[in-house]
Amino acid sequence: MSIIIALVVFGVLVAVHEFGHFAVAKLSGIKVNKFAIGMGPILFKHTRGETEYSLRLLPIGGFCAMEGEDDESNDERAFRNKSVGKRIAVVVAGAIMNLILGFIISVIVTTMMDKVPQNKIGIFKENSSSEAAGLRLGDELLEVNGLSIFTDYDISYQLSNDEDGVCDLLVKRDGQEIELNDVPFYDKIYYYVDDSVKGDEKYVEFDSKEEYTGTKELKEAYKINLKLSYEDPKTVGSVISYSFRNTISYARLIWISLIDLVRGKYGINDLSGPVGIVSAIDQVKEYGAEEVLKLVMLITLNLGIFNLLPLPALDGGRLVFLIIEAIRRKPIPAEKEGMVHFIGMALLMVLMVIVMISDVKKLFS
Repeated sequence: MSIIIALVVFGVLVAVHEFGHFAVAKLSGIKVNKFAIGMGPILFKHTRGETEYSLRLLPIGGFCAMEGEDDESNDERAFRNKSVGKRIAVVVAGAIMNLILGFIISVIVTTMMDKVPQNKIGIFKENSSSEAAGLRLGDELLEVNGLSIFTDYDISYQLSNDEDGVCDLLVKRDGQEIELNDVPFYDKIYYYVDDSVKGDEKYVEFDSKEEYTGTKELKEAYKINLKLSYEDPKTVGSVISYSFRNTISYARLIWISLIDLVRGKYGINDLSGPVGIVSAIDQVKEYGAEEVLKLVMLITLNLGIFNLLPLPALDGGRLVFLIIEAIRRKPIPAEKEGMVHFIGMALLMVLMVIVMISDVKKLFS
C-alpha cells in the first residue's frame, strides 16, 4: 500500500511540475515536442498534435522537451527564439505549480482539523514555570529564539531543536511587543504506566512524588507546561490564513535544512530519495490521511524549492543562464549551456543512486 501511495504521489507531483512548464510554454507560443511522466523505457505513449505524451517506467522524474531548448533551431517557435521574459516564465512555472499545490494541500489539511491553532497562550499547567518566568495567558508568540513564528509548527520545531527547552521570546501583549528571556517550556513530572489501560491514558502523571501514595515505581520525564489556544469555530478566513502561513513555514523549514546541509550539519545519509519516501509514507499512514497529506505537502514544496536551486540541470540552473543573458544582452551558445546541463544531470543521477543505496541500507539496519 505504501508503494502504491508513493507511486501515485510521485506521479501527481511530477505531472503538476511538468504541466507548469508545458502550459506556460504553450501559452508563450513555444513548440513542445515531448511531455513525459517518469524516466527511462516508455510504457505508454500517444501523439496528439505536435506533442508526444508518454508514461515511463521509472517514477523518479519527468520532462517537458521543447524545440530548441538545448540546441540551435531555426523554428520561430523554438524555446531559444523567444524573449528572455517568456523563457524565464516557462522555467519557473514548474516550481511555482509545486508551491501552489503545497498551498492547496495545506488548505485541505487545515479543513480536516477540528480547530485552527493560534500562536497565543491558551492554558498553563498548574504551577507552570513558563508562567512564573513572565509569560501570560493570551500572549501571542512572535519569535522563539530569534525565529519568526508563523504557525504552531514553528514553535514545535524550535523546541525540538533546543537543547534545554529554555527559550528567549518576543511576544505581543495588549498591542505591545515584549521581550522575555530564559522562559522554560518544560516542567518535570512523575508517572507510572497502567498496563490495564490503552492509549495515552495509561500514563498516570503527578507533579511531585509526594502526590503518589501507591507502590508502583515512578519514572521521571519533562512535559511541556502550556497549550496554545484555538479558533473555534473555524472560518473561511482563518483556514486560508493558517494554510498560507503553514505553507510559508514548511517552505522555510526546507530552506533552513538546505542551508544546514551545505554547512555540514547533515550528510548524505540524512537525504532521502524515492525508497526513503516510501518508508516515510509507511510510517505516517498509520496516523491517518491528515499526516500522509502533510508529508505530501512537504515533498511537493521540497520539489519546488529544490528545483529553483542555481545548479546545472535544475530549473534554477537554467534561470541563472537566462539572468546572465538578460544582463549581457547576448545568449550563451546553446552547445555550451547544453553541456553544462548534461554534466549537471549526470552528477544528479549519481547522487540519486547514492541516496537510493543509502535508503536501502536504512531499511535493513
